Amino acid sequence: MSSAPSSAKLTRVVGALAEASGMRAATLNELVRIGDAGLLAEVLRITGDRATLQVFEETMGVSLEEPVVREGSPLAVELGPGLLGSVIDGIGRPLGDLATLTGDFLLPGANAPTIDRARRFTFVPVVARGAQVQQGDVLGTVLERGGFEHRVLVPPGRQGIIAGVFGGERGIEDVVARLADGTTLGLSQRWSVRRPRPSAARLDASRPFLTGQRIFDFLFPIAEGGTVAVPGGFGTGKTVIEQSLAKYAEADVVVYIGCGERGNEMAEVLHEFARLKDPRHGRAVLDRTVLVVNTSNMPVAARESSVYLGLTIAEYFRDQGYRAAVMADSLSRWAEALREIGSRLQEMPGEEGYPTYLASRAAKLHERAGRVTCLGAPKREGSVTLISAVSPPGGDFSEPVTQSCLRVAGALWALDPELAHQRQFPAVDWHTSYSLYSDDMGRAFDATVDPDWSKARGAVLDLLQRDAELREVASVVGPEALEDKDRLLLQAAAIVREVVLGQSAFDPNDAYSPPAKTYRLARASLDLFEAGKVALGRGATFAELELAPVRRALATLRDAPAGDVEVKAAEVKARIASLWRGARSEAGGTS
Repeated sequence: MSSAPSSAKLTRVVGALAEASGMRAATLNELVRIGDAGLLAEVLRITGDRATLQVFEETMGVSLEEPVVREGSPLAVELGPGLLGSVIDGIGRPLGDLATLTGDFLLPGANAPTIDRARRFTFVPVVARGAQVQQGDVLGTVLERGGFEHRVLVPPGRQGIIAGVFGGERGIEDVVARLADGTTLGLSQRWSVRRPRPSAARLDASRPFLTGQRIFDFLFPIAEGGTVAVPGGFGTGKTVIEQSLAKYAEADVVVYIGCGERGNEMAEVLHEFARLKDPRHGRAVLDRTVLVVNTSNMPVAARESSVYLGLTIAEYFRDQGYRAAVMADSLSRWAEALREIGSRLQEMPGEEGYPTYLASRAAKLHERAGRVTCLGAPKREGSVTLISAVSPPGGDFSEPVTQSCLRVAGALWALDPELAHQRQFPAVDWHTSYSLYSDDMGRAFDATVDPDWSKARGAVLDLLQRDAELREVASVVGPEALEDKDRLLLQAAAIVREVVLGQSAFDPNDAYSPPAKTYRLARASLDLFEAGKVALGRGATFAELELAPVRRALATLRDAPAGDVEVKAAEVKARIASLWRGARSEAGGTS
């Protein structure tokens, strides 16, 4: 939208906050350009003819009485072909193009369109002249990088009769369809980042969101369109988990939001995603990813908007009928931005200085996740799954940000520093974590993987609970003082922790575990425990059980490539059958 003429002037600047006079006609959340450099800002408060502005860029060097120009629209992101593989900041500017314009350091006032205007796309129409179209209808398709089919949609709020369709090579600003009333439709559309995109209907969470991580898929599964909080202290592996999920989770599109994280971490993500291949389609992980980068050295106000921008992009791909996953790393930095802005606005602080509306804002963020029936034709379903890391100071889960997320998230993957120190990765505390989706997802896995999936999950959780109780006793009297059946339980639980729950993000055969392989490992570990109990009941001693060969066979199955899983599973079964030498002798004597 063109800028509205204005005589507004800056009257105050305090860090990321500014005030301007002559703003009586402004509206809340409207964008403005401030100063001679044209820094982007947003209206937060209006009092008479004065407006308080949140500045998304560094304000150093800005002077009083510099002009303020209204943009006439809220903060919006351009949505269309060319988003996949892009690296943009918290307000939608492509960092690669900005680096070309200004060098390696981001200069205030620098600007570039989100989608490259020089790129050309081959538009293939699926509607003809004279067709009646509604909001959300598919006008045609564009093939993007990696063969991804990008569906060009009628924007929300638009409808009419097609008067003309223009296929072939088109730029992002070119017209691809014209309605009878003269309205033109292009490859792209703009949408306010703080306004959820509409859908036809919300659907129940009935399909699993496969992560490829055994401890999540097996013990704490989530649904497509679900929400997860991943709190953990420093060094517990939050970022590694987020990156692993972005690489291997079964999502069509991944939006990775680096909100307030260190720049070297985001550089590593960019390097890894360009190099790694999607195990299902064989294309580069970056080809299905949009990176929203607002690192800790970038302006704090843009950190707050980056999460909304990432969710809007995910909703856009959801509306095309795709499964989108949002990795927000981390919401603690987003909440800190709210706290800083709130303090500069002199708002009444809540617990630990966070604004009193923190819980409400967190709830609205999580509400934008979900599985929906999309608007328009043909009929299609899409989903947005939100996985958000939280960084509680000192690992204290009672702090406000963690608690605000737990009230609205459907699952908790709690990370434990003690497990991380023990080299148990992912360092997920199975005693604290939970999933509200486990019953529904269990039924889905029973139907698609094995009817025994839910029972095996319950048996593993029971084994881990009894293990925790026994280890407390063993720490006092020593494991040798325990009964043989209890020593067997401790060993079986150790194998479960090592082989089933532990997973290496750096082993190409173990970084991603399909559900069938996950179930075989869990079932084999339980079978080992049951076979050991049978042997003890027949007169064996714990020392006579040959656990080491079975443990090695299980480790070999864990590290086996997909094509060798069946062979290695048979070897594990044979090892379990020969767990006790006395059982073999007894069998031989009987025969």
